[in-house]
Amino acid sequence: MYMRATRLILLAILLALTACGFKMRGVADLKFNTLYIQGPSISISKQLRRTFTSNGVKIVNSADQAELLLEIMSESQEQRILSLSGKGLVREYELFYTINFRTRDPSSDTWNDVQTVQGRRDITYNDSQLLAKQLEQERLYDSMKEDAVRELVRRLMVLKPAKNKPRAADLRAPGDTEE
Repeated sequence: MYMRATRLILLAILLALTACGFKMRGVADLKFNTLYIQGPSISISKQLRRTFTSNGVKIVNSADQAELLLEIMSESQEQRILSLSGKGLVREYELFYTINFRTRDPSSDTWNDVQTVQGRRDITYNDSQLLAKQLEQERLYDSMKEDAVRELVRRLMVLKPAKNKPRAADLRAPGDTEE
């Protein structure tokens, strides 16, 4: 009787999870196999490379070998005061993490528009818990960085680089130079 009730409860939980749309995070469906990343090295560079590699995308060392070019423009962390106490002491901060990037198909000389991924979190603050609040702030920034990597990959999932299309550099006449 006990086993039967346990199985019934387990079945009900599984049905509830599938009915609500729960789906384990899987491999991203990226439409390109090679990627060239340029721009400054940022705090999530290693995590980006690991994510692309685990999704079957090879990071190449030359733009000529890539199906898609990704340029990391900038990364920033910001902290703003959100609220003050009656005595003028900070009670809450607002934390921001921002990445700006753009993409380009190697067959084109034109970059796509700059895209921004931004994360925002609120954190309470208390001077008597300084070390704990610093650790909490670091964890919140790490969480926002993980979210930013996932969002960047989601945005790249919709891009479809042109296959077997001549590169822009190949279309130029031999005497032409890039300005």
